[in-house]
Order: sequence, then structure tokens, then C-alpha cells
Amino acid sequence: MGRQNITDDLPSLLDILPPDIAEVIKNFDRDDEFLEVILDLGRVPTARFLDGEYVLRDQEVTEEDIELIVLQIGEFDADNRAGIERTLHRISGIRNRRGDVVGLTCRVGRAVFGTIDIIKDLVESGRSILILGKPGVGKTTMLREAARVLAESKRVVIVDTSNEIGGDGDVAHPAIGKARRMQVPTPSLQHEVMIEAVENHNPEVIIIDEIGRELETQAARTIAERGVQLIGTAHGVTLDNLLLNPTLSDLVGGIESVTLSDEEARRRGTQKTVLERRAPSTFEVLIELQDRNTLHIHPDIMQSVDLLLRGVELQPEIRRRGGNGEIIIEEAKITPQRKGKGNNRQASQSTDYRPRRGNNGTPVASPEQPHPAPAEVSVKRQSASGTRRNIRVYPYGIARNRLIEAARQFGLQIQVVDNLNEADVLLTLKNFYRHRPRLIEDAEQSGLPIYVLRSNTVTQIEDFLVDFFELEVTNRDNPLEQAIRETEEAIQTVLNGAASIDLAPQKASIRRQQHELVRQANLLSHSYGKEPVRHLRVYRE
Repeated sequence: MGRQNITDDLPSLLDILPPDIAEVIKNFDRDDEFLEVILDLGRVPTARFLDGEYVLRDQEVTEEDIELIVLQIGEFDADNRAGIERTLHRISGIRNRRGDVVGLTCRVGRAVFGTIDIIKDLVESGRSILILGKPGVGKTTMLREAARVLAESKRVVIVDTSNEIGGDGDVAHPAIGKARRMQVPTPSLQHEVMIEAVENHNPEVIIIDEIGRELETQAARTIAERGVQLIGTAHGVTLDNLLLNPTLSDLVGGIESVTLSDEEARRRGTQKTVLERRAPSTFEVLIELQDRNTLHIHPDIMQSVDLLLRGVELQPEIRRRGGNGEIIIEEAKITPQRKGKGNNRQASQSTDYRPRRGNNGTPVASPEQPHPAPAEVSVKRQSASGTRRNIRVYPYGIARNRLIEAARQFGLQIQVVDNLNEADVLLTLKNFYRHRPRLIEDAEQSGLPIYVLRSNTVTQIEDFLVDFFELEVTNRDNPLEQAIRETEEAIQTVLNGAASIDLAPQKASIRRQQHELVRQANLLSHSYGKEPVRHLRVYRE
């Protein structure tokens, strides 16, 4: 593997600095290690290199020094960043209470050709990649090179919030190759430009720097659901940092607290309240950028999150670039957990329901994805587990007629009761359970098993019955086929004049195909809600 080719156009940055400061920087003769110049009013100017900070002159920075630079660069945006046209350098301002610039950070922008060789296999795999790393470690440089390489064979759109990826000015820097660049008027509108890029410019890949707000995390999930490869960066250093960030944790699936039954907690050797991953991750691969030549890689984010929440010590894959440009890879290692340590809880990806408390102990296994309502349902056999067919159910917020009809189709004798004391199980909805009404608290205190459904639909009720009684059924529609039919019906309804149609919640892989169907029909779609009830809305412009 050859060495990296670095292009930084350093003279353009030195030209805007006071001449005496620029001359000192030139004498260092360490262009490859030069990071930025710090100019604060009333302090001596300094230059930061990879190995530390150096004073550039003994005289303090004056207002004239700062004004000289400000007059030569483009206007500062809402985030107090400016640039030099057709370069990658970034000048960030610090203002006083009157709005005057009293400090500048002049960062060197570099196009490093070859920087993604170390992760080229991941970038070209088509999977969405999230890059973490402290400021100045090279995240944006890696994004820029990824855009250039992918643009050789794919449609790539860069959402350039502060012109750091494509440079300042209307003409993008040649370092992004054939990739197209969309500039963002203000940082607060970044999420809107992300969605606009998908809806208007038909990209196969979207590159986005610094995902930091909740609206941007939601936009990122929508982009990923539409089958577009997303490569972005976020604030943080490790996966642990990301999980503890309430705004950004949704990028890796999010975290929720779950209560186990007494018996289940004893069996697992853990406390009753544990953490689990709330939803599928927006990104598929996580890269922790330790320094310019060392990366820690989680090739399966969801697996890494699940293991961390279970208390498993995870050593990610480590990739290093040697002195001669060779790439050294150390495989990931997993240290088994000890009894009683960590959550001991494997997070579900798309659980339809789960028992919260009860004297039966073991939770019912939930399907990986919801089953659609059957056109013809035939019970093949009942498991030999001995689960009795006649149970007394207290439905709280559940449509009784749907429950009775679903049980009848399966040949089950379900007795719907009005008195909680007569019930064998309590069946309710997720939103009811979260609000903790008195009836649910009474059921928990009495040890009554409680089963929680996502929504009050026939599909959810049937899934509960199938898994509670451990039935095997035949002639059930494929979930994807059911979702496709529903999408086609919604498209036709909207084309016939309806303003919008909301579809049933689906897993991310199915939602991607629903988005594509809507796009082909020249309609619009957007995802709403959080997992596991995230769904599409089909509408006109």
C-alpha cells in the first residue's frame, strides 16, 4: 500500500495571515503536521501542530491583525465559520457581546488522497457508516475522500453544512471528484437539506458531516430507510459516548429500560430493571477514529450495542496504518460476561410484545417481524409444552371483538373477562402500559402476567395468540407481500384524491421498499414515529 498523497494549498491560508506570523510558520517546515493558527485579541498568536502548541511571536494579537484576516475571507455564516474560496481551509470566529470578532481559529483543510484505503472495503460495501472522533483527528478528511472514491461509480450527494467538505464558494473543491455538493444556509436547516437531497436529486450515497441535533438523527433514519447509503460523522469518541448521548443514541438504536419478572431476573442473575436497544440502528458500521492512522471498527453496530448492554466486554476490530503504508488488522475479541454482571439482557430488534411482570416467569418469545393478518389460517399443531387452550383474558385498551375473532380462527377458547381478579393474563397496549394506570399497577402487585402489544390490530393480537399457545400455522402471507399490498392500495387511494395515508408500522428493511414504491409512483413519503411503531405516510406534494 502506498503512502497518502496530501494536498492542502497551504499558501492560500498563509497569504491571509499577518506577514510576520506567516513567515514563522513557513520556517517550521512541518506542513504535514500543521493543524491551525490561534489568534485571540490581547494574547500572543500560537500555532498548533500534532505534537503541541508553539508561540509565533511575542507581541499580542491586535484588532488590526484580526481585521486584516476578516477582510480577506468570505462572510461568516450563522455558525461563525468562513472560508477561502476554492480551498478547504476553515476560519472560525469568536465574538464579543457586541458581535465583534475578537478571536480566530484558522484551521488547515487538507485533501488526503488515499486516506480511506484502510476502510475502502467498508465504504464500497454499500453499508451506512458512522464515524466518531475528537476534533482535528481527520473525520472530515475521510468523508471527503469517501465521497470522491464512491462518486466514480455511484451518484453521491454531499450535504455540506459549513463548506468543510467541499470548500468555500459556489464551486466545490476538486477533492470531492464527481460528487455533487448541496450547501446548507444555516446549521439549523441541515435536516431539511438532507431530506431535500433524497427527494430531489436521486442519490445512491449521501455524505453528511457533524450530525448533532435530534431532527438530523431523524432525517438520517429516514434516508437509511429509503435504501440510500449514508456516511456521516457525529460528536463523540467511542460507542459508549454515543449511547450516553440522549440526542444521538438513536443513531445506534437508542436505549430503553425494561422490567423483567422476578423469576426471569433470578434466572439471568441480574436486577429486574435492565437496559436494551430500543430499535434497529440507523447506521450499520461504526468507526472510532483514534488518530489519523488508528481506527477501532464495529462492523455490526447492533450486535456491539447489544453486547455492551449485556455487560460483555467488547474489543472492536483494530486497523492501523504502518510506516510504509501497509494496513494491519487485529480481529475483534469478545470477553464473556460473568454471572451477575451487566444487564444480561439481549435487546430485541423489533419486538411486537413482551410480558412485563408475572408469576409465569419466562417471557414469551416474540417474532422478529410482525405477521400480517391471514386470509386463510389453519392450525397445524400445538406445541407439546402443555399450554392450555382455554385462558381468561382481561383486555385493557384492546378491541374485544378482534380478540374473540382471532381466537375463533385459531380454534382457541378465549374467555374475555371484566374482572381483573378472574383473569389469567392482562393484555394491553404499549401506550397504556407506559402511563402506568392504577389497574396495571394492581395487576403487577398481584403477580398477574401482563402482555404488551404495540398496536390494537388484528395482526398484533394474532401474533400474541400464536406465540402464547406456541402454535404452528400455515398459509400466512409473507410480511413483505402484505406490506407491498398495503402500500399499493395507499398509493392508489392518494392518486384518487386522498391527502395522505398512514401505513402500518414495519421494520426498516420493509420500509425501504415501501419508500421506493411510493417514489416510483411520483408521490412523496416520510417516516414518522419511533421504533417499534415507526411507519410511512404517503402523500402528494
